[in-house]
Amino acid sequence: MTINNIISEIELVAALAYQEEYDNSGLITGQKEWITSGVLFSLDCTEEVVDEAIRLKSNLIVAHHPIVFSGLKKLNGNNYIERTIIKAIKNDIAIYACHTNMDNVAQGVNKKIADRLGLINTSILCPKKGVLKKIVTYVPETHHQKVLEALFNAGAGQIGNYTNCSFNTSGSGTFKGNEQSKPFVGMPNELSSEKEIKIETIFESALESTLINALKHAHPYEEVAFDIYQLQNTHPNIGSGMIGYLKKPLKEEEFLKFVKETFKSNCIKHTAKTGNMIEKIAFCGGSGRFLLKDAINSGADAYITADFKYHEFFDVDKNLILIDVGHFESEQFTPEIFYDIIQNKFPTFAIHLSKINTNPINYF
Repeated sequence: MTINNIISEIELVAALAYQEEYDNSGLITGQKEWITSGVLFSLDCTEEVVDEAIRLKSNLIVAHHPIVFSGLKKLNGNNYIERTIIKAIKNDIAIYACHTNMDNVAQGVNKKIADRLGLINTSILCPKKGVLKKIVTYVPETHHQKVLEALFNAGAGQIGNYTNCSFNTSGSGTFKGNEQSKPFVGMPNELSSEKEIKIETIFESALESTLINALKHAHPYEEVAFDIYQLQNTHPNIGSGMIGYLKKPLKEEEFLKFVKETFKSNCIKHTAKTGNMIEKIAFCGGSGRFLLKDAINSGADAYITADFKYHEFFDVDKNLILIDVGHFESEQFTPEIFYDIIQNKFPTFAIHLSKINTNPINYF
């Protein structure tokens, strides 16, 4: 089992292409080709977590938050980041981070929160634009189905609850190869005309290289003609935050107690009660200030997130009840996502959930 085997399974759920521009998800220390003796899953990677990995004889740590977020100019051990990296390198431990890419997928951080809250009918709060692309290619009629199936098998043509989606039109293609060419039909230096079918199908941008390879492998032409277009359509399963519904509406006081218990919080911060029953919930693991307007516009009765500053609580303006449960508290269940992915794929492999509480905030 290599490190690449492990991280490839995680990236099938949360491709690196879906991380935010400011993020640093991916392999931070170590090499993909290393044989891995075991994996430790954690929310953060700290010195204590590296020590835990050493005790467990696990040479791969998969964390949600990247230990290196911005560039390092020195490695002198002068702060916890440098000390953690040095300790990992000295002990041949690879560190892999899966951060905002796991935040931005429908089966990621926010789905785990929804499951913990028992919410139903969940959907992305703020779907992303620019995630979808369209590929257009031209194939002789004799190979139309073969190429189409290859594209579908590579992940193209999936829209919401539908698969194998495409648009196909018939036409005529012309080409003339030089003396070095080996045309599928016709002869070199002769103008050829072939009945072709134009295939158009949508795909997620993270699949682009896979899709192109599948196309070229299935297409009979020596030179495969294709175009790729960036679409501005939003993706229903890629984006920030989520919305969901309680199975049964609760009074605000009941709901606040429920949230506190669910997130194992000693205390939670919230805005003034609205007097409304709570049924529709917006939520975002981690720092969710940027989604407040989306939460309000969604018609949610409550918005659960973290890291709101004092003056930002005023911005709620009585439109809903805002509940700040704390950053660690909102994402504490995230390592379970990694654990489940790998356990389902490699049920007999040595995997561990970290027992280290990495929350830097204490309550008195």
